Amino acid sequence: MASTSVVSNPAPTSTDRSRDSKRKKKKKLQKEYLQSHFKWKSQAQQQIYSSKLHQALARVNLASTSVPRRGKAVREAADRVLAATAKGKTRWSRAILANRRLKLKFSKQHKRQRVAQPALTRSKKPRVSVLRLKGKKNLPAVQRKLRFLARLVPGCRKEPVPVILEEAIDYIPALEMQVRAMAALLNLLSGSGAAASDSSSGAGTSSAPPS
Repeated sequence: MASTSVVSNPAPTSTDRSRDSKRKKKKKLQKEYLQSHFKWKSQAQQQIYSSKLHQALARVNLASTSVPRRGKAVREAADRVLAATAKGKTRWSRAILANRRLKLKFSKQHKRQRVAQPALTRSKKPRVSVLRLKGKKNLPAVQRKLRFLARLVPGCRKEPVPVILEEAIDYIPALEMQVRAMAALLNLLSGSGAAASDSSSGAGTSSAPPS
């Protein structure tokens, strides 16, 4: 009588489990990228951001400031509105809003200190650690790029790699939407200004008496 051999499925090894976890993480990142990409690419989201940005820029006093300060004020207002549009659901948006609150608090304290006593001006020299420089030079290329990406995304300087990638997936499409909205707003304002100047010049020529 022939004996039947039963072949059992082999137990998954640690290599198989790590491969499956990497595959799941990759699928999760791809899904989050598509969700963020379509969210920030929608016309409704861009209109919401544009209207909020227009209101924020109207509150910024651009006439009494120099050109560099004017550009900085516009950039800060645009980033603040972008973080508010994200509703603080991401780490980068919470970091921008928290940084804004800290700046306001520091400026108020600094004004009080200036009223109380004159501030002493001291020359600050940048302190650069040699060990830190050596460590940066010896880092692999991928790790250097990840560090650079962590510095670009707000609130991710000291975060692990999965958090940096997850935040960058949402932050980069948000920046692309910001550029599109600001370009459209600039075209709208420049077009309305040109139309107003044309109408005023036309009114001036029509009111002039015939020669």
